[in-house]
Amino acid sequence: MKKPINKLIKFTLATGMFAGVLFTIAPTAGNKMKVVPLTENRLSSKQALFEALKLDSLGLSKAAFNFALSGLEKLEKEGKLKNPDLLTIADFSQPSNKKRLFVIDLKQGTVLFNTFVSHGRNSGTAVANSFSNAPESFKSSLGFYVTGDTYKGQHGYSLRLEGEEQGINDNAMSRGIVMHSAKYVSEQIAKLQGYVGRSLGCPAIPEKVHKQIIEVIKNGSCLFLYSPDKSYMANSKMLTAPEMDSTVA
Repeated sequence: MKKPINKLIKFTLATGMFAGVLFTIAPTAGNKMKVVPLTENRLSSKQALFEALKLDSLGLSKAAFNFALSGLEKLEKEGKLKNPDLLTIADFSQPSNKKRLFVIDLKQGTVLFNTFVSHGRNSGTAVANSFSNAPESFKSSLGFYVTGDTYKGQHGYSLRLEGEEQGINDNAMSRGIVMHSAKYVSEQIAKLQGYVGRSLGCPAIPEKVHKQIIEVIKNGSCLFLYSPDKSYMANSKMLTAPEMDSTVA
């Protein structure tokens, strides 16, 4: 039986710089320095996963990852996440013929899935560059979502998404923006035409892995749809993280 994982990357804490625990140097009174376990700073230890998992080589933008961590921390503090150890990122700074959906287990340090994901038909062809929160826009809505429950609908097994950013994606439920499978999202189609098919605004994923992904991320985990879109970057209240390097990788 094949493993239900499109692309699995194991992260072992017992090797390299992650042997045992991570450490950093912190100042104390009198300007003395002490060694502090980096695990005391949850955000910093999570940031270190970008290099450890070589997410740049998989095509994930460093900005997308850092901003995703920023929003996840906020959602967790607000008590909106039942599973804050899971982080799903759709990196729309990448074209749709790239595997731009990432499901990351932050606690285990593992990429659980790395696969294709669609954007809305009116957001662009190969690259999503136009976004909207408006009904019937058939565009993707950027920003942070909390995954909801599952149901069987027009596209089979699907996952409800609750948009957490007012004026940016908070119409997701009323628009019917959900995660579902689609025949038009596959590696074969991406190779044939240079981009995968587009949805009515939903982040649609390949049929071969949609059930496995939905089962993992359902019921209270963080989903982040990212693009360095100027309007989103200027209006989102979830991206304030001055301590993080958010330079686009």
